[in-house]
Amino acid sequence: MVNYSFHLAFWTILFFTIGMFKPHWPLFFLKKPDRFLILIITTILVMITFTMYGEGTKREKLAAEAKTAVSKATNTDSTPVPVPVPTSDKATTEKK
Repeated sequence: MVNYSFHLAFWTILFFTIGMFKPHWPLFFLKKPDRFLILIITTILVMITFTMYGEGTKREKLAAEAKTAVSKATNTDSTPVPVPVPTSDKATTEKK
């Protein structure tokens, strides 16, 4: 999603620069396009771009945390815990 936000940012900048010079080109379907409409559309596209970038970085961070949690759960490099060995009754009677 971060990749898509960079693509949208590129197209937003291109839309803004072309629209400021020739508003008829990006808004070819309107009879009287003006620069104010270009500015409004650019503002909306910038907000969408920042939202996509933020959501993408959040999802990447959560995926990385989940991956490390799974690797920690399956980690076998930990030291074994000693288990006490039960004593038999014969060993205790021989000592007496």
